[in-house]
Amino acid sequence: MPSYLHELLLLLFRNRSASAADLLRKLDAQLPEYDEVRTESSDLSDLRPAEYRADLVLFLVRASRKMLGVIVEVQLGYDEDKPYAWPAYIANLRARHRCPVCLLVITIEDAVARWAGRSIELGPGTQCKPWVVGPSNTPMVTELQDARENVELAVLSAIEYGQSSDIPLVARIASAAILASADIDAERSRLYLDAILISLLANAPEAVEATMNSLGYEYQSDFARRYFGQGKAEGWMEGRMEGRVEITLKLLALRFGPLPDATQTRVRSAQDAQVDAIAERLLTAQTLEEALGSLY
Repeated sequence: MPSYLHELLLLLFRNRSASAADLLRKLDAQLPEYDEVRTESSDLSDLRPAEYRADLVLFLVRASRKMLGVIVEVQLGYDEDKPYAWPAYIANLRARHRCPVCLLVITIEDAVARWAGRSIELGPGTQCKPWVVGPSNTPMVTELQDARENVELAVLSAIEYGQSSDIPLVARIASAAILASADIDAERSRLYLDAILISLLANAPEAVEATMNSLGYEYQSDFARRYFGQGKAEGWMEGRMEGRVEITLKLLALRFGPLPDATQTRVRSAQDAQVDAIAERLLTAQTLEEALGSLY
């Protein structure tokens, strides 16, 4: 099952499909002229072979003609099957639509980016090389005006650079993304804020306090005040877990509506692994019962 972060990253490209072209251009890919970016089926199977399904398929279109197909894959870890599947994705899409095709891989770890960016040897003299975006080459969105012009890219920048040891830089990028997200519709705004905070809490918890301080934000909840007010390791871990639980509850309510008190109590009393499992199921589950799993 796709992970929670995997689905959040894909959501950025589903909500603004032009972001894929923006990233390819930043990587110096030579793109054709186009009028629009169109999302199409991600089923890349032939009629008979086993199913191949990419994360997302986009087309750069000019005057109703498909100029370039872009396969977007979010890759959070190593997968030795992908060097065999990715060339099949490209070949099937190219044959089906009779246009050039490229593969754009989104990662959040430099080691995975290096692995994914290797040339795939198909045979003598034949190679396939993906375009790869990771922490070392994601556009750094630090200015609010730039973030407002492309909110999804700003959020991606905040997630990618959330692992940096440069806390002032992380806070600056996160602040721009958070402020830009406040100007869009409420549902996207809440989801993007949660994506940024979840990423920072997982990778650079110190940056959360720096970010909120730079925005003049005062924490309202007990868990947040305890999380940032205690210097002891036990307070750190306790607050971090409570933060993840509260964010998970917020996202469950966003997805499925107000939660019964009994459901909130069960989630707050769940073990770490159970909360992680709920977060992973949250965006793909069709019902609250499916998202909660054994806790329901």
